[in-house]
Amino acid sequence: MFAGSQSSVGQWQFSPRSRVYKSKISLCALRLVAQVCPALLAGEADKEKRKNEEPKKISREEWRKQKELEEARKLGNAPAEVDEEGKDINPHIPQYISTVPWYVDPTQRASLKHQRVQDEKIKEFSKIDEWYKRGISDKPIATKYRKGACENCGAMTHKKKDCLERPRKIGARFTGTNIAPDEHVQPDIKLDFAGKRDRWNGYNPDQHQEVIEDYAKIEVAKQTVKAQKLQEELLSGKMSNADDNNESDGDEDKYADGADMPGTNFDTKRRITVRNLRIREDTAKYLRNLNPNSAYYDPKTRSMRENPYAGTGKSLTELDFAGDNFVRHSGDTGEMAKMQMFAWEAEDKGVDVHLQADPTRLEMLQKSFDVRKEGFKNSQRDSILAKYGGIEHLDAPPKELLLAQTEDYVEYSRQGNVIKGQEKAKTKSKYVEDAYINNHTSVWGSYWKEGKWGYACCHSFIKHSYCTGDAGKEIHSEHMTLPAPSKKESKLQKLEEKHSAWTKALGIGEEKDVEPSKAVNEDGSDEESSPDEEDLPKSLLQQHREKLEEERKENKRRRKREKKKKRKKNRKKRRSSSSSSDSDSASDSDEPAEKKNRKKIIKEVKKEKKISEKKLQEALRKERERVNKVDKLMTMDERKRPYNSMMEIAEPSKEEMEAYYLKQKNTDDPMRDFLK
Repeated sequence: MFAGSQSSVGQWQFSPRSRVYKSKISLCALRLVAQVCPALLAGEADKEKRKNEEPKKISREEWRKQKELEEARKLGNAPAEVDEEGKDINPHIPQYISTVPWYVDPTQRASLKHQRVQDEKIKEFSKIDEWYKRGISDKPIATKYRKGACENCGAMTHKKKDCLERPRKIGARFTGTNIAPDEHVQPDIKLDFAGKRDRWNGYNPDQHQEVIEDYAKIEVAKQTVKAQKLQEELLSGKMSNADDNNESDGDEDKYADGADMPGTNFDTKRRITVRNLRIREDTAKYLRNLNPNSAYYDPKTRSMRENPYAGTGKSLTELDFAGDNFVRHSGDTGEMAKMQMFAWEAEDKGVDVHLQADPTRLEMLQKSFDVRKEGFKNSQRDSILAKYGGIEHLDAPPKELLLAQTEDYVEYSRQGNVIKGQEKAKTKSKYVEDAYINNHTSVWGSYWKEGKWGYACCHSFIKHSYCTGDAGKEIHSEHMTLPAPSKKESKLQKLEEKHSAWTKALGIGEEKDVEPSKAVNEDGSDEESSPDEEDLPKSLLQQHREKLEEERKENKRRRKREKKKKRKKNRKKRRSSSSSSDSDSASDSDEPAEKKNRKKIIKEVKKEKKISEKKLQEALRKERERVNKVDKLMTMDERKRPYNSMMEIAEPSKEEMEAYYLKQKNTDDPMRDFLK
């Protein structure tokens, strides 16, 4: 509230105190405006900038031109788009790859820079010559304690708790003497995968110079010793030409190892020179035959193994080059190869001999060696024959004659069958052959049928059984050839069995008054069946219908007989009361007994029928449960299925088999998919 008073005119008159408040309020308002206005201005500027940076909505015409330009760039008719680094952008790159995301560049212009590895993500590893510093620093050792140094030894590179020197009784901080030198400040080395596993990490190549210097000193010592020896021999006059040759041979190895002759490779062990480069005057192998289908030239090994002149009609003796695999066997080539092998073997044994340097001496050595070798073999053979005998076996003809030629003549057909002569006997094994047990003529497993193995001689499926021969085959064939009853026949058989049980229970069918060759009509007349009808086989259904018809007729005849009996009884009753009373009592006593037996049998049959139906319903219920359980187990994971080792295995009953057959689908039935 501002302090003041209102005059009679209606105007406010402020006191000096109110003026102070007014000035303070104006100052606060100015400060608030000064703080808020720049923020508002900056926000407006950001909005304007963001608005300008946002991609503008292009028109349909511009979009069509843009697509045409893209197609022209893809066809190569227009220059490719360039990114900010000046690199061309492949026009076949999809737009979602070349377009920069909005959070990287709001303009979203085409570029591939965001797809490359960014500089801040590139890992920098240490170079191959960077390693930890060893030894003591080259800086001068301090003479007095420095502030911040180790209190124990006085070094500046660590503190007292990290000091590895023996703890002093009075530290360098207090004594100021015997200051330890500063250690190296070790660099932070970052190694890559190969650098961490490099066994030469930190190796200084300058260290190998010491090894070279040691060898150089040894070589100088050898030369001085050799010079002294030569000087002594010259003074004594004992030096010979052979010694000169030996010395020259000793220097030859060193000279050949140090020589850099193009196209040669000197082997100091064999003292031979191997050419792996051709001389410029020689014809190159790939120029000998310019046909591209000729011998293959391997540029890596500079070898052409096949003959380049093959198929040109030139003989091998005329050619100066017939391929690297060609070895000349004519003339003394084989002997030269043997002499070279002998020279190498002799050199390994310590004999100094060379084929090119001294061929005559090598040939004489080889001849003397062959003579001594042959004599040693003969003496060894004679000593063995003298000790053990058997010289008569050495006079046998050669193996070529013994094994390749005989007096037996055998002629074969094109199929390999013997036409003329005796066939070569088969070699027998060490095991017993053609030995059968229990009078069998074949082995177990020579016969197979319906998933069972057996003997082919008697068709028996029991192992180690006695052979029954052809009789066993006939028995098995009879059992096997019985046709399996179909479902319709099995149902008719069951109906027939049930019907026969009912007729037996009712006492029907015991009378055999009617002959099978006669048929009785409803009126009682008999008609003989024709011989053609008797010969024709009847089906089970026809037989069942005939039986039902016969039973119906038999019941009709029985009722007629009963009526006749009743009439006779009534007549007797009328004639004599005494005789009728006796006969009535006897008949009354007999008739109820027959009726009771029939009723009892009918009740038992009905009871058995109900029990069998009840058992069948129970078996059907169990079968449904079993099928549901199997379906449930098949849908489960194999690892979660329970074990079935405790399941009882027993022979199924008739009701269980009936339920199984009722529930089983017939694959041949076209309506099987509609049954539930």
